[in-house]
Amino acid sequence: MGMQGDFYQVLKEQGYQLGASAVAGEGREFMTATTILAFKYRDGVLVAGDRRATAGNMVMYDRTDKVLEIDRHSVMAIAGVPATAYEMVRVLEHSFKYYRRTQLQELSFEGKLRAVSKLLKDNVPAALSGTGAVVPVFAGYDFEQEAAKIYFYDILGAEFEGVEYAVSGSGSPTIRGILHYLNTWGERPLSASTEEEAAIQALRLLTSAAEFDSATGGVNRESNLYPIIKLIAKDGVRVMPDDQLKRLFESKVVRHV
Repeated sequence: MGMQGDFYQVLKEQGYQLGASAVAGEGREFMTATTILAFKYRDGVLVAGDRRATAGNMVMYDRTDKVLEIDRHSVMAIAGVPATAYEMVRVLEHSFKYYRRTQLQELSFEGKLRAVSKLLKDNVPAALSGTGAVVPVFAGYDFEQEAAKIYFYDILGAEFEGVEYAVSGSGSPTIRGILHYLNTWGERPLSASTEEEAAIQALRLLTSAAEFDSATGGVNRESNLYPIIKLIAKDGVRVMPDDQLKRLFESKVVRHV
């Protein structure tokens, strides 16, 4: 990402600093967003997150959107402190727009990956102090290679490609094991799933995570509250509507005894 089109560098030159100080957060419980996942399906990538945000052992909010759109072809799913993650997404969103308007072209997929990594690296002091840790999953469509891709990061900004899937957050150990099992010994790989089959698996995975992890919010049928599921393909990002999730949950997830 060239200096001429680097919005984040412009912000830093004007005195902007990402992340809270370590001193400011000492001895406090910060709200954190919990479980997110992404995996490839037949037409692209599905990214999903539960809706719960916690602070210590307290449930603070059950309507959190953890899958945030950055532009028409990329999203960042967040696990960690929402305030820091939302700030990162806003900076990325404006950075991609700034590059497009100043360079008269879209930022490359590789450029987007570097932008995410740069923000995470600058956030290291806040992450290590516990005031602003973010462990995201980034997914988007790479037009140069004509493929939807998944990347995950650690709190230091190290970047890893999730060839078939990626998970993060407190419910991720349960989900990672199930994803490995499904992708290795299922009837067919996850990447061969239809959109509806992929959504069913995502609902089952997050329901399983909620069973074993108190910080992961499951489906609340009384409140008509379902996970956020977004689909990324060549034609852009789409949100799966709640009425469709409700139908799939009632017919393919709930055990009718």
